[in-house]
Amino acid sequence: MASLKEMRNRIGSVKATQKITKAMQMVAAAKLKRAQDQAESARPYARKMASVIANLAAGVSGADAPKLLSGTGQDQRHMIVVATADKGLAGGFSTNVIRAARERINSLIANGKDVKIIAVGRKSRDQLVRLYGEKVIHTFELSAQKTIGLPLAQPVAEMIATAFEDGQADVVTLFYSQFKSVIQQVPTGKQLIPAVVEGDAQPIDLNGAVYDYEPSEEEILETLLPRNLTTQILAALYENQAGFFGSQMAAMDNATRNAGDLINALTLQYNRKRQAQITTELIEIIAGAEAL
Repeated sequence: MASLKEMRNRIGSVKATQKITKAMQMVAAAKLKRAQDQAESARPYARKMASVIANLAAGVSGADAPKLLSGTGQDQRHMIVVATADKGLAGGFSTNVIRAARERINSLIANGKDVKIIAVGRKSRDQLVRLYGEKVIHTFELSAQKTIGLPLAQPVAEMIATAFEDGQADVVTLFYSQFKSVIQQVPTGKQLIPAVVEGDAQPIDLNGAVYDYEPSEEEILETLLPRNLTTQILAALYENQAGFFGSQMAAMDNATRNAGDLINALTLQYNRKRQAQITTELIEIIAGAEAL
């Protein structure tokens, strides 16, 4: 059984850990507000971009449709982009996204599809490289940039577009964590290529008017679709960032509470042991006095 000194040391160690988890909780809470604002601000832009594309795509079909919209017509080569966090201590945030991606990857491999993987974030890199080896063709670290923004999303979008143009991928799917609330982040898979119109991204209502586009819809889409690719990736990274801080705040709050419970339990054990030791010493003193 541990001595009183060992128990005091352990209580002190848990208290020190509790201070760290409490500090991390407060830092995550401070960063969450800005990250949440960025994620919510990016959503209307991404939805409006999808609406414009839906409106233009309604007048384009067949061989005239840009490849980013129509795809290659095949379904053999798949590229999976998995976006997680660089850091841990956020509960199951990154693990949940990777699990959803793994289910899709394993299903594609089982069906004989060719799969290539791009990992965004150290957590996805570490796990996916270990699981799939050479199928991971490139990795991006979020810490390469001080803040989430276009300089981080643009290289990812350019690599995806280049791989598609070179015939390395027929379908590109992005996995990330959609931010719902501080306690709810939903792992989500979104198809980027061929571009799809979201369920709530309806074509713009022209009130029966007929428009002639200059340049043509095809030319506009050729310019707009690569930008939409960057927009969708950037919006996903913002969602991820907000989800990470929300998950980290909740995880550190739980850790702080658990540390408090452990401190109370250890203090109770310490007091009981100390009381028992004092009682034993008193009994020995009384027994010695009676013997005299």
